[in-house]
Amino acid sequence: MTNELIINARPHETRVALVENGTVVELHVKRGSEKELVGNIYLGRVLRVLPGMQAAFVDIGIDKSAFLYVTDVYNDIRYWEQLMLQEVNEDNGLETVTPLRMRFVKGNDVNIEGLLQEGQDIMVQVSKEPLGTKGARLTSHVTLPGRHLVFMPTVDHIGISRRI
Repeated sequence: MTNELIINARPHETRVALVENGTVVELHVKRGSEKELVGNIYLGRVLRVLPGMQAAFVDIGIDKSAFLYVTDVYNDIRYWEQLMLQEVNEDNGLETVTPLRMRFVKGNDVNIEGLLQEGQDIMVQVSKEPLGTKGARLTSHVTLPGRHLVFMPTVDHIGISRRI
């Protein structure tokens, strides 16, 4: 089985082909005029947290701030349950330990203020391109697609593609 990676780079476009046993298996064409951000992973910095919108604006190094909604923030409950908050009971002076997640969870609702603070660094992936006056849409549920699988390090789910 012979594998070849053929790259044709020109000023206006780049073409990459993966050839296995004389057959083109994958072909990618990238034009210079396109500036695609979807799928890119950045270490961003939270600029503003908006509790009313349950969202945050994140600086990822492009012109406009990107938008991160509360449901797109990686929230591993096991991590939060391991962090404990010690409180001193004023009545009897005993210390009680409560999970830190109680600070930002009200019923089934998650508050963005408990997950993110201004100036915090967060790893994000662009899920939607910037459009008009709006910035890019982000998620912290990073996915790394491969040829036969998609690696999702923040998900405890195992799925099987229907195309296999």
